[in-house]
Amino acid sequence: MTVSRVLRNRGDVSAATREKVLEAAKTLGYVPNKIAGALASQRVNLVAVIIPSLSNMVFPEVLSAISHELEDTELQPVVGVTDYLPEKEEKVLFEMLSWRPSGIIIAGLEHSDASRAMLAAAGIPVIEIMDIDGTPVDCAVGISHRRAGRQMAKAILKQGFEAIGFMGTKMPLDHRARKRFEGFTEMLAKSGVEILDQEFYEGGSALGKGRELTADMMARSPDLDFLYYSNDLIGAGGLLWALDEGIDVPKRLGLAGFNNVELLQGLPRQLATMDACRREIGEKAAQLLLARLDEGGGTLGSEVVELTPTLSMGDTLKRY
Repeated sequence: MTVSRVLRNRGDVSAATREKVLEAAKTLGYVPNKIAGALASQRVNLVAVIIPSLSNMVFPEVLSAISHELEDTELQPVVGVTDYLPEKEEKVLFEMLSWRPSGIIIAGLEHSDASRAMLAAAGIPVIEIMDIDGTPVDCAVGISHRRAGRQMAKAILKQGFEAIGFMGTKMPLDHRARKRFEGFTEMLAKSGVEILDQEFYEGGSALGKGRELTADMMARSPDLDFLYYSNDLIGAGGLLWALDEGIDVPKRLGLAGFNNVELLQGLPRQLATMDACRREIGEKAAQLLLARLDEGGGTLGSEVVELTPTLSMGDTLKRY
């Protein structure tokens, strides 16, 4: 009765007892059931889709693909946003699981212990998306970001660039950007090349920020001959700054981003980038979820679907 009062936030329970009950629930990965107990299936026709951002133009495309795949089914996606914060992911996951969805599609493989416990105890298909560099709770659909970083480093070195800088946002909270950076620096090191300058900053991705950071980095490290950005938006800002400054791109300064977002089509030069398979990830995740539900649902064990990103040289990488 005391546990029930705490979890329903009703009745007179001491603060110490309440804390003990909540801590035990968190350790066990327990989530209260808010739907009517009379429902025989104890599930609703909702798919919880948990992503770090809606302002980042990467994730709406993934959501669109998921929604399209679920269109002819009874399932409806419901979206939660974590802002890359583990504690917010715990809260969003707790609330969504309390409504007993039919499945979960969640961005990334890195979660807090509490979130991972909830995912493991949910008893429904869990599809972690965008990344395959790690061990999923159930299934994962995405690309290897470490391999993507290595591939970009190889392409840059092949064109003869040696004085290389890097700019990234929301690191280390953005684990996928961090893994690309790790793969990137690992491949450079194998060729005896070190990052000459780097900038990790807090805040969103924007053209203005890309301009500002590029100007600052080039001022303090004028010998740089290549800049690799963690995403296309700040990379596009860097490209616009370089063109305004009359810098010969790519002979004097090469540039590359990541994600191959639609914005790049409107630039005066095509920024080198890599397609992160966003739409395909959304499609495959939804298809895998539906297949799992056809098999009876539940968390059935590790299954990984790896997709292969495509490198686009654009006009800012190919020197020769």
